[in-house]
Amino acid sequence: MTSTINGGISYWYADDGIPAPREPLPGDSTADVCIVGGGYTGLWTAYYLKKAVPFLNITVLEAKFCGYGASGRNGGWLYNGIAGRDRYARLHGHDAAVRLQKAMNDTVDEVVRAAAEEGIDAGVHRGGVLEVACTPAQLARLRAFHATEVAFGEKDRELYGARETADRVRVAGAVGSSWTPHGARLHPVKLLKGLATAVEALGVTVHESTPVTEIRPKHAVTPYGTVRAPYVIRCTEGFTASMAGLRRTWLPMNSSMIATAPLPAEVWEELGWSGREALGDMAHAYMYAQRTADDRIALGGRGVPYRYGSRTDNDGSTQAATVDALPAVLVRFFPQLTGTEITHAWSGVLGVPRDWCATVTLDRSTGLGWAGGYAGSGVATANLAARTLRDLIQQDSGQAGPTDLTALPWVGHKVRKWEPEPLRWLGVHTLYAAYRRADRHELTHHSADTARLATLANRISGRR
Repeated sequence: MTSTINGGISYWYADDGIPAPREPLPGDSTADVCIVGGGYTGLWTAYYLKKAVPFLNITVLEAKFCGYGASGRNGGWLYNGIAGRDRYARLHGHDAAVRLQKAMNDTVDEVVRAAAEEGIDAGVHRGGVLEVACTPAQLARLRAFHATEVAFGEKDRELYGARETADRVRVAGAVGSSWTPHGARLHPVKLLKGLATAVEALGVTVHESTPVTEIRPKHAVTPYGTVRAPYVIRCTEGFTASMAGLRRTWLPMNSSMIATAPLPAEVWEELGWSGREALGDMAHAYMYAQRTADDRIALGGRGVPYRYGSRTDNDGSTQAATVDALPAVLVRFFPQLTGTEITHAWSGVLGVPRDWCATVTLDRSTGLGWAGGYAGSGVATANLAARTLRDLIQQDSGQAGPTDLTALPWVGHKVRKWEPEPLRWLGVHTLYAAYRRADRHELTHHSADTARLATLANRISGRR
């Protein structure tokens, strides 16, 4: 049996190849807009700005290569979830949160539309998202979750019992599920590469191997020179903590994934999953999975959730314990896959704010902007953030007025910093240990009540 490839950025890059390198910044430079970060947020921002105002001189600076971070390592879920919506409802009212949710629903359509317009073949399949429950407590949370989503405007969401769930995907022990059409499976690296190509074709300058060490008003400082621009936009998500003065802004949460070898047709016949829905669950330490275009299962979840001092990995490699743990999740869902070859394992980081609320901001007094804190929902949210940054910059520069996007409740949201070390490390690891223990309790105790340990962890963490 072939041993598992651990790292190498991700399976997605193993499948589609590392891109040819772009030149680093050659020295001091100027631009109208400087974007720091060459992932989805940065590239989509450059794309929409350049389309809206073709004469803008836009420079993108990327520390490694475009898509090195979460954009090239995620689970390939293009879906309508957004971190912090319920909190925004409490802060700004239900109607404001409904507008935010509708914008996210529309964003799924927008990404598919833009990819098609640019001729990007990202393996998109619009099978929606199916989230399953496998215990009485999970089923109770699922029903509450479904009712909440309907209350926020998802009238086309469907609630299934055990039999209807099995008609879609035969997950062992599934007692119910909730399905939304506002989701698609895709190949994240193919989308990323196509977007980078489209951005350069529009005339945007992209410099790779150019780490930004400091951002200050009108300046992005690198070892090779400084880019001066009226607007400097930070799009660094989970890598934000590596920048001067930003270590406690967003916590770089680790998420890990595995990919199986391609499964034969008879196995897929047994599993179902012919609709190729994105698949998740209602556990506290949840999983996420997709059936890939080449008929693998790519499955993710939390391994070691956080590295001391907000450190991040170099090449996507993940701990041996995680490589062992994720196949156990796979087999729990699909026992017939016991012994299936795991060809790839990798990790990445996602940005988590202290209150778990995604944000997009432009400080009009300094010209500094940023977006992120997606907490794992970035494939679609990055696109909405980018279009919002476009509108904010156009509004600030006098080229346009306020728009529906600039009025959304996540614009300008402020959140306190994470605790200093060692409290940050102790807190995160303690909380995820509590979530795992709560999941084990719910698997063995057939109560419809959520484990009290998880309820307490949610209060402390700020997730609820």
